Amino acid sequence: MINLLLMEMWAQIVLYVTLGLLLVFIVLIFAIVPTKTWFVALVSGAHVSMARLIGMKIRRIKVSPIVDAYIMARKAGIQIDISELETHQLAGGDIQKVINALISAHSAKINLPIDLAKAIDLAGRDVNLAVRNSVTPKVMETDWISAIAKNGVELKVKVRITVRVNIARLVGGAGDDTILARVGEGIVTTVGSAETHTEVLENPDFISQTVLDKGLDSGTAYEILSIDIADIDVGKNIGADLLKDTAEAKKVIAQAEAEERRAMAAAHEQEMKAKTQEMQAMVLAAQAEVPKAMAEAIKNGKMGVMDYYKIQNLTSDTAMRNAIAGIDPNNTNNNKKPPKF
Repeated sequence: MINLLLMEMWAQIVLYVTLGLLLVFIVLIFAIVPTKTWFVALVSGAHVSMARLIGMKIRRIKVSPIVDAYIMARKAGIQIDISELETHQLAGGDIQKVINALISAHSAKINLPIDLAKAIDLAGRDVNLAVRNSVTPKVMETDWISAIAKNGVELKVKVRITVRVNIARLVGGAGDDTILARVGEGIVTTVGSAETHTEVLENPDFISQTVLDKGLDSGTAYEILSIDIADIDVGKNIGADLLKDTAEAKKVIAQAEAEERRAMAAAHEQEMKAKTQEMQAMVLAAQAEVPKAMAEAIKNGKMGVMDYYKIQNLTSDTAMRNAIAGIDPNNTNNNKKPPKF
């Protein structure tokens, strides 16, 4: 009797333990396996194996966004492997943008491989925006670009550039700044090759056509469709200003050279005056020696008293003639004409 009770007790314990383990297993299954996601994918025609979903769960990957993107792609008729979306999310990409871009490109009949779409997204560009700009051209407008024709007149030009994204060159291709810089350079070159600014004003299309023919979109992520002149104004006459500045500079140089010559002439004049004063001093010194020589001659008997008086009379006559003629014997610059009788 006791043995029978013990057997029944053990049977109940085993039953309870088995039910508990079964309950725990079911809870673990529902915790690990995204059953709802698997069922939604199954009924949507985008079957995903349970093993793959469990593997994503173990690798701590968000399952729902990947499965939702996969369902969208399959519903849009895009053949894609869910593993590609999984690797792209692990690489830090935005799978929703990639799928939206693929759907837009597929609807617009644009060839966009998934590898290229993922590369564009990982490169930091908006792949969805790129597809939209490939379908709908983008318009860029430059600032005022200053260019000078050969006659020296400045022209200020503003242009609108219509571009279309080249998806194949989007990875590694130059962006907006390069397009604007190249167009600005082309405008400066084109206007600079014109003989006069009036030629450009008469035919503004000459600028756009010439710049467009240069192939400025090579190596960029865009294809230039058209370049249109938005506005054009006449600026300063740079050539005339340069000539004016050159003439003013030459004038200043000439004035400086003339001032230098005047200073040299003044210095030379002062030098000659100094030499004149020196010569006059020498004459006075020589004149001072004459009385001494005459006294010495009289003393030695080489000259008589009468000879001395004759010299005095001669000096007096000379002084009188000079006075009549209006000549100052002490002035070396006598320009006064003799009086008329």
